[in-house]
Amino acid sequence: MPRHPLVIAALAAALPLAGAHAQARRPMAIEDLITAVRVGDPQLSPDGRRVLFTRTTTDASAGRRNADIWTVPADGSAPPTPFITSPKGDDTPRYLPDGGVAFLSSRDGATQVYVADGSGANVRAVTHQAAGAQGPLVVSPNGRMVAYVVDVFPACTTDACNTRMSDSAAKDPVKVHTLSRLPFRHWSDWWESVRHHVFVTDIASGDTRDLTPGDFDSPPHNYEDGAIAFSSDSRELAFVSKRGGAKDSEMWTTNHDVWTVPVAGGAVRKVTSNPAADMQPTYSPDGKWLVVRAQRRAGFEGDRWYLDAYDRTSGAKHTLFTSPDLSVDDFHFSPDGRTIWFSSANNGTQNLYSVPASGGTPALAVQGGAVAAFQPGSGFIVYARSSLVAPADIYRMNADGTTRQLTNENAGWLAMVDLPKPRSMTVTGAAGARVQYWLLRPPNFDASKKYPVVFMLHGGPQGDWADGWSNRWNPSLWASQGWIVAAPNPRGSTGFGQKFVDEISQDWCGKVMTDFNAVFDAVARSPNADASRMGIAGASYGGYAVNWLIGHTNRFKAAVSHDGVFNLESMSLTTEELWFTDWEFGGAPWTAAARKNFARCSPHLSANKIRTPTFVITNEQDFRVPVDQGLQLFTALRRNGVPSKGLVFENEGHWVLNALDSRRWHQEVFAWMHKYLAPVTP
Repeated sequence: MPRHPLVIAALAAALPLAGAHAQARRPMAIEDLITAVRVGDPQLSPDGRRVLFTRTTTDASAGRRNADIWTVPADGSAPPTPFITSPKGDDTPRYLPDGGVAFLSSRDGATQVYVADGSGANVRAVTHQAAGAQGPLVVSPNGRMVAYVVDVFPACTTDACNTRMSDSAAKDPVKVHTLSRLPFRHWSDWWESVRHHVFVTDIASGDTRDLTPGDFDSPPHNYEDGAIAFSSDSRELAFVSKRGGAKDSEMWTTNHDVWTVPVAGGAVRKVTSNPAADMQPTYSPDGKWLVVRAQRRAGFEGDRWYLDAYDRTSGAKHTLFTSPDLSVDDFHFSPDGRTIWFSSANNGTQNLYSVPASGGTPALAVQGGAVAAFQPGSGFIVYARSSLVAPADIYRMNADGTTRQLTNENAGWLAMVDLPKPRSMTVTGAAGARVQYWLLRPPNFDASKKYPVVFMLHGGPQGDWADGWSNRWNPSLWASQGWIVAAPNPRGSTGFGQKFVDEISQDWCGKVMTDFNAVFDAVARSPNADASRMGIAGASYGGYAVNWLIGHTNRFKAAVSHDGVFNLESMSLTTEELWFTDWEFGGAPWTAAARKNFARCSPHLSANKIRTPTFVITNEQDFRVPVDQGLQLFTALRRNGVPSKGLVFENEGHWVLNALDSRRWHQEVFAWMHKYLAPVTP
C-alpha cells in the first residue's frame, strides 16, 4: 500500500516508553492494571489549538472509577490539566463552534447533557430527562442543538408519562420480567419494555423533541457509537435503526439501516437498501455526501466493513475502495472534506489510514500499536494509541510525519515496571496459511532457564490479539507471573483478510484448532519453554476453544474458561443475538446444518474425556453466553472427578468490569494457574 505523507514508524511512537523500560525494576502487578489511568476520546477545539480528552481514575480501595475531562495544548507545549471535573463523573466532551463544550455528566443524579464555556466554567444542565441522557452526544454544526439517546416507553409521548411508567414498575412489589417480544434482553440488560430514541434539545431554550417515536430502537441497543449525525446545514439528522423488518426479527437480522429525519420533526426517510448492516452515517462538510460503514452479507456481524458514499441529491451510491482487503473500524472526514481517515486492523496491529473522499487507494499513516479514537485537524491529526506494554495516551502527528506524545498519564508506574518486549511470530497453520501470534517473555528473563507457558485465546471468534492494551485480559500482566505468554491469531481473527475471517464460521472445531495446535507445538519446541508445564486460558469463543481443546488433549496442566460456550445446542436458544448462532452454527437449532455442527463441534459431547484441572468463570448478567454454559461445564467437571473451581459474579455481564471484581478475578485465576504450573517438587 502507498504511504501517506503523514507517516509514523512504530519505533518513533515507542520512543517515550524506551526510558521507562530501561528503568524497570519489578514485575507488573494486578494493582497496576486496575489503577492505570485510562485516557481516550480526544476532541480538537475549533481553532485546532487544544485537545480535550477523558481521563478516568480508579479508587483502589473503594473500587470506584471516576471520569473527568482534561485538556492539553494540541502542540504539546504544556502538560495536561483538568478542564471539567466532578466527583460523579464527566465525559464525552464535544466542542461547540464558539469554543464552548457540551458533555455528559451524572453530577446531579441521572446522566444529563451539560454545557460549559471555553474555559470549562459556567457549567449548566441542558437536558432534564427523567431517565437520563445517553451517548452518543452530537452537536449540530450551527452549535444550537445537541442530539443524544433516551430510553423511553414506546407508548409515551411525554417525559411525565415515562416517569409514571418507570415509577410504577419500581413500586410494584412483584419483581417480574414480562416477555412479549424479541429482544427481551441484550448483553447485560433486560430490555423488555423500553426503546432507544433520539432526542434533540435546543441549547438556549431547552426545547426538546423525540425525533424517532414509535416501537423501534433508534439507534439499536449496544450499537450506539457513531449512530447519530447532523447534516452540515443542521436541518437534518441521520440515525441507525432496524425498523421495517418482520415482527421480532431484530434479534435474528443484522440489517441495520440508515434513516434521516428533519430536525424540526416529521417523516423519516430510508437511505440505505443494503440487506446487511449500514452504520455510522457521516455527512461530508459540504453537505453533498452521506458516507456510511457497510457490510455486504446479511446475518454476518463479522463481515468486512466498506465505506459507501451516497449522493444526497440523486441517491447514487459508490464504494470508496475495495482493495486492499481492509475492514473499516471508524472514520472521520478531514476539516476540508477532501480526505477520509479510518482505522483498521492489519496483521496484529490497529493502524490509521487515509483515502481520498472521492475514492481511491488507502494510504498507511500510523502503523504499529493500536490506534483508537482520532480527530483530524488542518495539517495534523490527534489520536489515542496503546500497545501491549503501554496504556493509551494521546499523540499528534503533523503533515511532515513528525509525532509528539501529548499525554503520558501512566509514566510513574511504567518507569518502575519490567515489561516484556512482545515479539510477533508466525507459524504454518491449516491448509498452509500463515498464523500470527504474539510471544511475551516474563520479567527478568534468563535465556538459560525454562519457563511455564500460558496460551491466551481471544474471543469473537471474529476478533484478534492486537498490539494494544487491555484493561481485562492483559498479556503483559500474565507474563509478569513468570510465564511465557503466547497469544495466537488463528482462523477467524480480523486483520488478516476476510477469507481468513470467514474460515471459522460453521467450523469452530476445524481449521482453527489446527492453527492453535501449530502455535502450541512451535512454542513448546522453543528453547526456553517448559513443555511439561503449559496452561491455556480464554474467554467467550476463547473459552469455547479451551472447552473443546481440553476434551481432545491432555497436554495442558491447567485451564481457565471464562464465559465460554460449552453446549452449542442450548446456547443457540438462550443467547440474545440469534443472528450470531444462526450464522456460526448453520441455521436455527432445528435445521440439519445446525444439528450437524452441534454433533461435530459441541464441547459438552466430549466432556467425559476432560482430565485437565479447570477454573470456570460465568456471570449472572451475561446474556451473550448465558450463565448456564459455565454451570454445565462445572457440573460435568465435578461429576467426572476433574479438579475444578468456579466463580459466578452476580453483577457482571460478559466482561468483569468492576474494579473490585476484577481484582478478585485476577487473584483467583492466577492462584489457580500457579498451583498447577509450579515446578514439581522431588
